[in-house]
Amino acid sequence: MTLRIEHLSKSYGLGVRALDDVSLSIPAGVFGLLGPNGAGKSTLMRTLATLQQPDSGRIHFGDIDVLAQPGRLRAVLGYLPQDFGLYPTMRADETLDHFATLKGLTRDAERRERVQALLQQVNLWEVRAQRVGGFSGGMRQRLGIAIALIGAPRLLIVDEPTAGLDPAERNRLLDLLTDIAGDALVLLSTHLVEDVRDICACMAVLDAGHVVAQGAPEQLIDAIRGRLWRKRIARDERDAYRTRYAVISSRRVAGGTTVHVVSETDPGNGFSPLEPDLEDVYFHLLCDRKAVDGSH
Repeated sequence: MTLRIEHLSKSYGLGVRALDDVSLSIPAGVFGLLGPNGAGKSTLMRTLATLQQPDSGRIHFGDIDVLAQPGRLRAVLGYLPQDFGLYPTMRADETLDHFATLKGLTRDAERRERVQALLQQVNLWEVRAQRVGGFSGGMRQRLGIAIALIGAPRLLIVDEPTAGLDPAERNRLLDLLTDIAGDALVLLSTHLVEDVRDICACMAVLDAGHVVAQGAPEQLIDAIRGRLWRKRIARDERDAYRTRYAVISSRRVAGGTTVHVVSETDPGNGFSPLEPDLEDVYFHLLCDRKAVDGSH
């Protein structure tokens, strides 16, 4: 089932345009929405989750007209926002039982079976009797996903789920989202390139409310393959190189700085060719966007 977003725009007070004519076609599987903080990702997630109305545009999930039929979408939606509240003194199983009741699972046996299955699915069964106030960040996020999965959604929206997690917890969470994608379209919003690189077959980059690229990660990497160059320079040379070359990123490395530049031909001057990765694509797209904005 495909999620189709057509010409979506949303503005807030003081002329802040959070979304500007956003159009996306999101296929089944895990789809990554990548962008810096303030790009409009959370605004788009809240709009898709029917928590706010856009100023203009259309959204369809399969045969559901989301803006005209928000109730139909909510019936098949699971949503994990960036910030969500839990009752710290409640046990994990009690928490899930509470939310399952709110979701309409009123029969005790059915609700108990669903809670047990979800605790197993998110690998929290062994800690089901612990109070959630003592959970680690990753355990808390996995419990949040379990809450979002109570209604067996066909669309799961997760906003910045791995922010602040240690590498082991991050890997557990991404593995869980990959497993869930067998039964639901998973929309992953993040500012972390590695999250998209690791589990998303399709992606889009959002910046300043605009979609600046969409496609498979490998396709986007192909677009700059053969055009990326690297050189190690002295730290005090960085500004001069930014003036002379199309520098998309720089990183300090013991005693110096490594710069990555985009050029159609060999820039010479000691640069060597570099095989691009998704992080290079991301920085290139954001630099291009800044160049376009700065030209107006």
